[in-house]
Amino acid sequence: MDEQIQNPRRVLILSASAGAGHVRAAEALLKVFDGHSGVSEVAHWDMLKYTTKIFRHIYSQVYLDLINHAPTMLGILYDTLDKPWQKEKARLAFEKFNAGPFLKAVTKFAPDLIVCTHFTPAALTAWLYENKRLSVKPAIVVTDFDCHATWLTHTYLYYFVILDETREHLIRLGIDPARICVSGIPIDPVFMKPKTQKESRRRLELREDLFTILVSAGGNGVGPMEMLVAELLQINRPVQIVVIAGRSVELKTRLDELAAQVNGQGPVRLVPVGYTNQMDEYMAAADILLGKPGGMTSGEAMARNLPMCIFNPIPGQEERNSDHLLELGTAIRCNNLPTTAYKLQLLMDDPKRLAMMRQNTAKIAHPDSAKTIVDTLLNMPSQRPPHKRRGNIGKRLRVGGRLLGARMLNRVK
Repeated sequence: MDEQIQNPRRVLILSASAGAGHVRAAEALLKVFDGHSGVSEVAHWDMLKYTTKIFRHIYSQVYLDLINHAPTMLGILYDTLDKPWQKEKARLAFEKFNAGPFLKAVTKFAPDLIVCTHFTPAALTAWLYENKRLSVKPAIVVTDFDCHATWLTHTYLYYFVILDETREHLIRLGIDPARICVSGIPIDPVFMKPKTQKESRRRLELREDLFTILVSAGGNGVGPMEMLVAELLQINRPVQIVVIAGRSVELKTRLDELAAQVNGQGPVRLVPVGYTNQMDEYMAAADILLGKPGGMTSGEAMARNLPMCIFNPIPGQEERNSDHLLELGTAIRCNNLPTTAYKLQLLMDDPKRLAMMRQNTAKIAHPDSAKTIVDTLLNMPSQRPPHKRRGNIGKRLRVGGRLLGARMLNRVK
């Protein structure tokens, strides 16, 4: 700890807004790094803001279009690219060509510690280190249960994963076992604070006596939410259904209208919720989470000991997350919309099974994941030689086929 105080570090957290999970993981780390005695400065960048327009479009809009209109194609693409250590050079060349401003900005920032919650900035900063443009290697935080081949790089400070199985997978692929930590996916530090179901329901003005199903649309608000809610209204047990509509004002309005029609007319109480920063509270209040098994959402649910009912997982990473959750006994899965109410009723009628699912969440619950990652990195010896001057490292940087001198790099804001 003495070294932290005497030599506080300049930290750069890098994400990419291709889906919400990578950014949320970075924001969780930012909260823990910020104000730490071992940190002099910390910044979080969405690297896509430093890339070409076509690159941003491919990573963000095309990704969402595939989720909404061609999920099977997305799954095929995911599996096709999952070939460890293959086509690294071609992918890196494409990324470098489209990320010139990013490479310049990172070099100018000259961090003492780089933490990546997305594979693209991890590969690019590893390349900068290999070419002596940076004097620090990236720490890589995998934000799904499996480590896809795109996360792999030969140059790294540390890998952080959620499962022992993922750690073993990386070891078999040649990653140093001493540089892999089973930390969990970094989630907001608020999940470290214990909360009881009764107190959370009271604070959220929910019925304390009703079985509570929390329905989440996911970070991108995709999926047949209204059809799902209509099916849940067929449950013939006393239950309250809390539906998180997120940023979709239209969905929230339609759900409010539906709640006005059905509440008081049967055993189901519908509670629509718009955008909220209290997901940890809603998870603490619920008996089960119904939604998509994104890495962040799953990590948060496990931290709140909340079993899941998996619905409509995205082919690829969410399918694999689903496999792990089912294998660990923390979730059930509904493959057919018309049977959702039926399967949930079976679980409601089997409290022993539900209690076992809740107990099983402890196998992969990491409420302190962000703190674990920050402490691990800051307790390591500094990578930067004591005599190394901050600023531009190396005289020239090749970007998009051109050599940029140090004078031009100094102009980057």
